[in-house]
Amino acid sequence: MWGDMMAYMGNDGWGHMLFGGLMMVLFWGAIIALVVFLVRGLTRGRGDAMDQPRPTALDLLQERYARGEIDREEYEQRRHDLRH
Repeated sequence: MWGDMMAYMGNDGWGHMLFGGLMMVLFWGAIIALVVFLVRGLTRGRGDAMDQPRPTALDLLQERYARGEIDREEYEQRRHDLRH
């Protein structure tokens, strides 16, 4: 009985073991790739704020003037300085 089993393992056993190992690596690689794609897809929407252009110095100056942080005279002077 053992002799027959060992003869069978010697003939085809390695082929099945290599195929099984390869399938295991492919399976886990597919699972990891799926998780990575899902995480990237779910977090992609959060990066939209990063894609918007940064405000210019003139935009920031106008915001400060609109909030009342600086008066008209200071706004005009700084706007003149930024444009020249």
